[in-house]
Amino acid sequence: MSESKTVLITGAAGGIGRAAVNLFAQKGWRVIGVDRAALSEVEGGKDFPRDGLFIRSDIARPEDMRAIFEKAHAFTDSLGALVNNAAIQVAKPLIETTVEEWDSVMASNLRSVFLGVKLAHPLLKAGGGGAVVNVSSVHAIQTSANIAAYAASKGGLLALTRAMAIEFAPDNIRVNAILPGAVDTPMLRAGLGRGHVGHGDMQERLDNLAHKTVSGKVGTPEEIAHAIYFLADNEQSSFMTGQALVVDGGATARLSTE
Repeated sequence: MSESKTVLITGAAGGIGRAAVNLFAQKGWRVIGVDRAALSEVEGGKDFPRDGLFIRSDIARPEDMRAIFEKAHAFTDSLGALVNNAAIQVAKPLIETTVEEWDSVMASNLRSVFLGVKLAHPLLKAGGGGAVVNVSSVHAIQTSANIAAYAASKGGLLALTRAMAIEFAPDNIRVNAILPGAVDTPMLRAGLGRGHVGHGDMQERLDNLAHKTVSGKVGTPEEIAHAIYFLADNEQSSFMTGQALVVDGGATARLSTE
């Protein structure tokens, strides 16, 4: 077990985060999971890897971030990877978005990554280097109405990814971003009320969304987890840093005017 790498994953109780926790554990990594929800509130939560560590905390709070990494440092001497996955979404018109809502999105989706990487850096460096995977979104490059704060935070995360890749290269720390498209998660389902895929029941909205992708389907959290693992695994992606990997079923490949 002493030879196992350790990964810290934020948003570990959510759809993509939970799938990533399971995959890294299957691959032999020790997992530190962070979420503001209790595992008992999540389906299958009791099955968190036994050799791992779950920390209930809010990454939007700087004092919580410091406490998270104090606990992480007590658990492990080094990190092989950091997966910045946690995020919130405000789905409403820009002119109706309050300053408090805007700031909340930026604190959770962007500032938390800035702080998290600063705090994780010594642990990543202690292991001789590692990988940072930032979970951005296709909304960073192609977006739609009534989701401006989220899109702005995810676009900022792409620029931050490039900046960190340049600064951390001398420490053998690779930094990449993954941009998921439509993935069947609680966040996606909550956002389908915007009306962009109709106003039928949830399954009808999901089907309408699937028809908009080139592949004709909505992605699964497990599919995104595999892409995250690819970017975290130094054997598979050792020559990649500062990049944005789009995993969207081909949605951004098609002209919107087609």
